Amino acid sequence: MDAKLDAVVDGLREARGVAVAFSGGVDSTLMLACAREAVGAERVVALTAVTPYMVRQEIGDAVALATAMGLRHELVEMDMPEGMENNPPDRCYRCKYRMYELLRERAGRLGLDTLVDASNLNDAEQSRPGLHALRELGIGTPFIRHGIDKARVRAISETLDLPTWRKPSNACLLTRLRHNHPISMRELQRVEEAERLLAGMAFESVRVRSHGSLARIEVAAPQRERLIRHADEIGSALHGLGFRYVALDLFGYQHGSMDDPGA
Repeated sequence: MDAKLDAVVDGLREARGVAVAFSGGVDSTLMLACAREAVGAERVVALTAVTPYMVRQEIGDAVALATAMGLRHELVEMDMPEGMENNPPDRCYRCKYRMYELLRERAGRLGLDTLVDASNLNDAEQSRPGLHALRELGIGTPFIRHGIDKARVRAISETLDLPTWRKPSNACLLTRLRHNHPISMRELQRVEEAERLLAGMAFESVRVRSHGSLARIEVAAPQRERLIRHADEIGSALHGLGFRYVALDLFGYQHGSMDDPGA
């Protein structure tokens, strides 16, 4: 069906068993399907790292997807890695390094000789400190190796009728906070609740960036007018979560907008 995808599957066929770092997103769901095709369901395990700063709904989604695909799924608990308490600029590196240490350890205990990550070619072309950690640990990234980008992942996923093919990209909640800013569970929870509220109102590609008492909402440009029409309702709801000020970012949704040191 797709020569590059065939190359990914063929590259996994010789493994005694495959562990897939599984978030439940579009990339890792397709990788899980590739692993199942390569070595069979009985030799594949989906591993989901559970951190204090991930969106809770993502865990439920991952569990449901792995179950629907008929695959074994294990949750790997992970505490806040050392040095991340103040959301440092290199948080992704620190997080990924510790996460994949734990996932590799679990894969080894399960007798699986191969652990793969589902990062795609677009990730390799952007500033992704976490990829440096994967390379240092020797974790395979088959989509990058075979030149598969996000658009191709979505197109193949649609062809395979995977339910995630249109799922918006997500990232950990730390991306909603300023760098060098003390992390509190209260702040993470109110950001998560605010985004869940907006998603429940059918806003897609939405982020609530937290600047202390101010919530800066980013939505896709076509949805800005609708958000303004619901401004009173949304403002009141976010006040109830503990934000004193609520603002709409006129530039809309921007990947990595909190990476700017002046944010």
